[in-house]
Amino acid sequence: MTHLAIDGGTPVRTKAFPEWPIFDNLEERLLLEVLHSGQWGGANRNKLPEAEKLFAELHDAKHAVTVVNGTVAITVALQAAGVEPGDEVIVPPYTFYATAAAPLMFGAIPVFADVEENTLLIDPDKVEALITPRTKAIIPVHIGGAVANMTKLKAIADKHGLRILEDAAQAVGARYNGAGVGTIGDLGTFSFQSSKNINSGEGGMILTNNEELADKAWSLINAGRIRKGEWYQHEVVGWNLRMTEFQAAILIGQLSRMEQQMVTREKNARLLNEMLRDIDGIRTLDADPQITRHAYHLYIFKMHQELAEKLSKREFCQKLNAEGIPVHEGYVALNQNRAISEAVYKLTGTARHDSCPIAERACEKEAMWLAQNVLLGNEQDMEDIAKAIRKVVQSV
Repeated sequence: MTHLAIDGGTPVRTKAFPEWPIFDNLEERLLLEVLHSGQWGGANRNKLPEAEKLFAELHDAKHAVTVVNGTVAITVALQAAGVEPGDEVIVPPYTFYATAAAPLMFGAIPVFADVEENTLLIDPDKVEALITPRTKAIIPVHIGGAVANMTKLKAIADKHGLRILEDAAQAVGARYNGAGVGTIGDLGTFSFQSSKNINSGEGGMILTNNEELADKAWSLINAGRIRKGEWYQHEVVGWNLRMTEFQAAILIGQLSRMEQQMVTREKNARLLNEMLRDIDGIRTLDADPQITRHAYHLYIFKMHQELAEKLSKREFCQKLNAEGIPVHEGYVALNQNRAISEAVYKLTGTARHDSCPIAERACEKEAMWLAQNVLLGNEQDMEDIAKAIRKVVQSV
């Protein structure tokens, strides 16, 4: 019987994985430029236009709008797309809380479509079955950096006259059939929160190729002003939801390292896929060939059902953590989140019971992650991960 570290054995590794964030004197110089300029707020727009331009070019987008964070980016993008209070938006349950909370911020109703077994991305067939006259938008989440099946989702949206808003918070730099995420649907939203592959502490971005939608989003985050209008010319109800010049400075610095980091993550993910496929009881996720670049904000893998029946996901993670591998249990299925359910009930007077068994099982029993900074390690680091997983599995 293998002697696990959690039981007093020797851990597979004691060495730390790469720390996050990664920064150097470039960020320091850019921040000092903002500091000494004395123009720090989002209305000054010295660094902000450069950050928007760089980010738009990275994804082949015509328009980029910086915003205070990724959650608000979703809220604003939905409103720019014409979604109103009481309208329904279809979202997956295997995602961060913000995907459902963002529409609720202004009274739109999240409706949960289950995910695909082999990808944990929103299932287009489940989406179409949920469309009602109240449905106005679909929010596919590019979970972990993998792009949802935008070919099918766009066909469904076109058929029913719906908007698509891509939640690309975890997918900076990802591509689908060669197209940058955030440009495939009507709008795309991104997050620069501290854990993200591009980190400015907080912050978000909205991308679109539609000038009218870009102008609407810009107005909503700039207190209802219009581009080229007067400072006190407020044409719609909007708010100050601007990113600061300090955040833009950090964003510019972080973007300068992005390509090298993406290459490293992709290489290490391929190594892990090869190693983990040889371990009985462990399953890697499928990769849609239409995903021409995976962002790997998360490396997600699953326990087979047989293994999950013998060992809880929490126990599995605790044993791996003791071996020096920072694996995480991941999400709770949002269709089972009490706060979301109660908020929907208050708005509609109806208790929703969206059944999402695949996401529920993944959250409760099967799916777990390694964070993106782990994928910035070397080949030996990946071998240690595989060795530890094999060690835990063989101990069951």
